[in-house]
Amino acid sequence: MPKNKKRNTSHRGGSGGGGSGAAAATAATAGGQHRNVQPFSDEDASIETMSHCSGYSDPSSFAEDGPEVLDEEGTQEDLEYKLKGFIDLTLDKSAKTRQAALEGIKNALASKMLYEFILERRMTLTDSIERCLKKGKGDEQRAAAALASVLCIQLGPGIESEEVLKTLGPILKKIICDGTASIQARQTCATCFGVCCFIATDDITELYSTLQCLENIFTKSYLKEKDTNVICSTPNTALHISSLLAWTLLLTICPINEVKKKLEVHFHKLPSLLSSDDVNMRIAAGESLALLFELARGMESERDFPTETVKFGPERMYIDCWVKKHTYDTFKEILGSGMQYHLQSNEFLRNVFELGPPVMLDAAALKTMKISRFERHLYNSAAFKARTKARSKCRDKRADVGEFF
Repeated sequence: MPKNKKRNTSHRGGSGGGGSGAAAATAATAGGQHRNVQPFSDEDASIETMSHCSGYSDPSSFAEDGPEVLDEEGTQEDLEYKLKGFIDLTLDKSAKTRQAALEGIKNALASKMLYEFILERRMTLTDSIERCLKKGKGDEQRAAAALASVLCIQLGPGIESEEVLKTLGPILKKIICDGTASIQARQTCATCFGVCCFIATDDITELYSTLQCLENIFTKSYLKEKDTNVICSTPNTALHISSLLAWTLLLTICPINEVKKKLEVHFHKLPSLLSSDDVNMRIAAGESLALLFELARGMESERDFPTETVKFGPERMYIDCWVKKHTYDTFKEILGSGMQYHLQSNEFLRNVFELGPPVMLDAAALKTMKISRFERHLYNSAAFKARTKARSKCRDKRADVGEFF
């Protein structure tokens, strides 16, 4: 994000695990050996390849099961083993297999903090996403863009996410502006472009360029002089909505002078979207207008915002302004049911919402609280990390002793 915005960009942390139970990854690495993965091909997938994909009948189940799967079915090692299989399958011949693999990885990252695991494989993941965006179509591009968003959320601000944006940004922009591409793919790419820029960019020029790209899309929904008083929706309306929402998110990290310039440009045109026959467009336009005025007048000037309370574990967050609401809604849309977990353990999101460092609960505190299995897993994850670190140190000491004798 731009240097003019004061936000903690310290090292992101977090570890933990979840499980998917997806058979495809297990099949890909059965017997401890990785099968030979073929690059993209126009040839039809073989029966063997399709059998690997059969376990993906419902990839979204990874996110729905969430952290509880780890306690019931496996360990951190099991999860990482399966995720390695997913990563291998992003190179499969079958487009459906690649799409399912991308969705499996995305659902895992949305459900768990896996910073250390993906940090070691971020270049491989970025290459896979880039390949699927370039050579894939429709749903595969949509899945790749969705994974890119969650990848940057996991990495947080820093050189790693900057490199992801540098690699994928031009491709995302090309798809967004490609009138022949799938609307759903363009829609997800617009959201991804805005979110990744929000997280990663440290260049104000790049920020303004992304704003302009998104602006060029959603302004096509503006009421034209020859039109009536009602804006009729088109197949592109969903794309325009996503572009408007991503554009609005980026305004929250712009200098106030730039915000006022945007307000002057759109003051008389943006309200026309309130007359759209698409209810989602009306909602998006209304919230964007409210946020623009809030930024232009100053955060302390609007006192009539209906405060909302978001609870996660033993904590709670108050959403008391349009900026915070829009930011929360954006990340909630991407992370889904994993939003609560990330609010508890993702340092980047905790910095965004000014929640402070993650709260660590000891065993005694957990016993005195009536908590869900989801919340209890946070403690188990921290304990697992401590045990792993201790075992590693012990192995190092034994190795040193062996060398000495």
